[in-house]
Amino acid sequence: MSKSVNKTITLKEVAAAAGVSVSTASRALSGKAEAYRISSATEQSVRKAAEKLQFSPSLLARSLRSQQTKLLGVVLPNVANPFFAAIAREITLAAEEEGYSVLLTDSQENSETEARLVDQLQARQIEGLVVCPVGIENRHLKSLAKQKLPLVLVDRGFDDPALVSVTSDHRAGAREGMQQLLEAGHKTIGVLQGLPKTLPNRERLAGVQAALEDQGLKYDPSLIAGHNFDEASGYAAAKILLTERPEITALFAFSNQNALGALRAASELGRTIPDDLSLIAFDDHPFAAYLAAPLSSVSQDVNQLGRVAARLLLEQIRTGTPPEQKHYQIPVQLIQRASIQPPA
Repeated sequence: MSKSVNKTITLKEVAAAAGVSVSTASRALSGKAEAYRISSATEQSVRKAAEKLQFSPSLLARSLRSQQTKLLGVVLPNVANPFFAAIAREITLAAEEEGYSVLLTDSQENSETEARLVDQLQARQIEGLVVCPVGIENRHLKSLAKQKLPLVLVDRGFDDPALVSVTSDHRAGAREGMQQLLEAGHKTIGVLQGLPKTLPNRERLAGVQAALEDQGLKYDPSLIAGHNFDEASGYAAAKILLTERPEITALFAFSNQNALGALRAASELGRTIPDDLSLIAFDDHPFAAYLAAPLSSVSQDVNQLGRVAARLLLEQIRTGTPPEQKHYQIPVQLIQRASIQPPA
């Protein structure tokens, strides 16, 4: 029995019938199979499914006429950073399940580049945008919100009620990480911070201060160094702190990349972890468990960050309205390994 002509068949149904992804079905029906290395057998399977379901490739053109491009934009500050790459992967997987393709861009930790990329993505008629902002400037993002373009910020949000954001609980995580060092007996602890003035950095510093106050200790700004969340900053900051303040017995790195830099600096200065220098990082990484001294860390649920961001974006596209709740916090988890021990 044939399908009723009154029922609108979607590309997602065709893909399911052929046992392929929505993007593969779209490319097969658009004559792009060869360009995307889709086998002739798969292409024929998609076309037979479309014919059986009475789906016409002209429906793709119809979607363009209705201004549905099925494109989403994603802007990351550094695509080489495993943290942001994992977020992008979750967004891409969720998008493909709903028949969307993702345009991925890299702002290179530069606010001006970020604003330019946002303009370029808008020119491609994206239906929604996820941005992991540099975290310094948000005028271009507030402008998007005013234009009613579905938008979600991830990780480095802003204290702005107009912007939808998904972040980790940075303050609670930093507080718990600092408590681990203090409970091990450390009193002079260096902090390798990330990009100053960004929300994660501010919140993590607040968590560090709260943990110190819990123990009746003073917050000492001279024990804080660094200018970014990358390895180079972690290396330079650790080198400075350990050289100028040799009494430091522990370091708290605000990212796994900062921690990598700290490991190199400590090695060059003859400080062994954890024998005469303890180390904990905010962010976990697959390498952390396999170091000579497995690295203790405050682990962010990166997959959940990406999934929640994708859900919020797709809901905005479907409903045409932003969510009532604008700010979402994802809990973090302390992972205790072997890089912390009492000071010698």
